Amino acid sequence: MDILRLLGRVRHEGSIRVTAMGLLLALGLAGPAFAAGCGQPIAPGQIEFTVKTGGIERPALAHIPAAYNGKTRLAVVFDFHGSNSGPAGQFRRSGWDAVAEREGFVAIALQGSLDGQYKGTHAWNVPGVTKGGTHDDERYIKDAIKTVKDTFCVDPTRIYASGYSGGGRMLSQYICNGHPDFAAAGFVMGLRAGYPVERDGVWQPDVASCNPGNPISIIAFSGMKDVTNPFIGGGRPYWQYGGEAALRRWAELDKCEAKGDVLTDAAMTALSFDTCASGARITSYLLKENTHDWPARSVLFRTFDANGKVTSERDATGRMWEFFRNTRSPEETPVTAGEATERAG
Repeated sequence: MDILRLLGRVRHEGSIRVTAMGLLLALGLAGPAFAAGCGQPIAPGQIEFTVKTGGIERPALAHIPAAYNGKTRLAVVFDFHGSNSGPAGQFRRSGWDAVAEREGFVAIALQGSLDGQYKGTHAWNVPGVTKGGTHDDERYIKDAIKTVKDTFCVDPTRIYASGYSGGGRMLSQYICNGHPDFAAAGFVMGLRAGYPVERDGVWQPDVASCNPGNPISIIAFSGMKDVTNPFIGGGRPYWQYGGEAALRRWAELDKCEAKGDVLTDAAMTALSFDTCASGARITSYLLKENTHDWPARSVLFRTFDANGKVTSERDATGRMWEFFRNTRSPEETPVTAGEATERAG
């Protein structure tokens, strides 16, 4: 059975596991001409692959949409699971794989190195706040991004990330530590802006522990009834300062103008900073009835035309993608005119 037909079975028989290099070799893409991962189509579905990092191989999960043809450079969304979860569980929670299929981009779910509280679950070794971790999750993320670029036909200017709870804390610190890989990032119950530190009896982000490599667009979702990572602050030692303190600190880091625009309705309060350095934007939704759960179809985000007619209606994941889709990071490598015309819109 050839590799393309084998990969085509994943939709019906579950995921298969291959190494990134094995996938490249099987597709004949390991040569210099296809170093960027482009060349031939891959059958749609979910693929388990491994990332070589720190002398070991670690797992990851990819969802390849039907729109993938091996020539058009697609956007990528990395999905970071929360504590006591894993890649497949996170896709079920967030629905990023379904949105990727509908909108035509690649979704990648990574796996934290720590064991979760329940068998088969995992958590992240968050720099600066997690005790007892032995593997470097920051390096794993960096190596995973490189592996994805080398393995799949993706647009290096349209790489995004989304983190839930502990995955949001990991993603926050990864960006804080100066990694400029993501054009935009989304957070559900997990936005941080550095380690928690207490000064004069007030918990706040430690300024010295968050030095992003560039201004970055951020969209965040919080629940007013979340007692795991409380928006008002407190909770476990890794949390302490509240969600608004994190947002305000990111507005400072992104050099945003003004104090932000606030809109409130019966379901949520939205805070946005639309004019920040290098075109960055910050948008936050505080959902009044939400707990620690990922906001789903029960919470919809609507846009309206000039006549007040609803033009779109999305859940949190769909709203995040709308925020991401037109945001780009600077070009990393020269792109030919032919490649430019093949990039997904």
